[in-house]
Amino acid sequence: MNPKGKTAIITGGAHRVGKAITLGLANAGANVVINYNASSEAARETANEAHSLGVKAIATKANVVAYSQVKHMVREATENFGGVDILVNSASSFKKTPMPTDSPEDWRTATDILIHGAFHCANAVAPIMLQQGVGVIVNIVDMLAWHPRPGYSAHSVGKAGLLALTRQLAVDLAPDVRVNAVAPGPVLAPDHYSASTNARIASRTLLKHWGSPGDVSQAVLYLVEADYITAETITVDGGERFANY
Repeated sequence: MNPKGKTAIITGGAHRVGKAITLGLANAGANVVINYNASSEAARETANEAHSLGVKAIATKANVVAYSQVKHMVREATENFGGVDILVNSASSFKKTPMPTDSPEDWRTATDILIHGAFHCANAVAPIMLQQGVGVIVNIVDMLAWHPRPGYSAHSVGKAGLLALTRQLAVDLAPDVRVNAVAPGPVLAPDHYSASTNARIASRTLLKHWGSPGDVSQAVLYLVEADYITAETITVDGGERFANY
């Protein structure tokens, strides 16, 4: 699919990797719907940056866990732009959830966003895409889907579930809608990471350096444009998954 003139919804599209994806699609000519839940100021700033690239952009508040809010977001997208051609499920809640836990609420929050949130969004846009006869969904997973990290049980399970959902949606929505995933490795360090921590993580990759959010955005754009790829995952990790074996 050529993204120029198309409409893309990006969940969690206001900041960090989601913002890079939003601006990457905008730079390729897509009108963008920037979904946010709490980051209203960041969403407005990202919308302004997208506007400066010559496309239309709106920031839309919706908690993807609430299906009614997702349906409202999709309605807003169709009313503003006439349809939805691309969905990127990037929303995530990266919190520690050690096992065992006395706080199952944190588990539910993380898994709800990653699995139910992505399902809600895909389910809401699928009828539009099927009616159009074409559509693209890209889900953002990460390496914890394959390699769980101690203390992040909900995130690992949520990303693994999102990977499974990617394949299932590709089967169920074929041949009109293609569904793929991108799995970033170390592309954007949390603010609290020290220089030594960043260096240690870089050393665990084959390429010996961090990537960037732009690397993820490029992979998303590739999957939007690659018309004969579905039910696949592109890993953007600098070879991290092989460096330790």
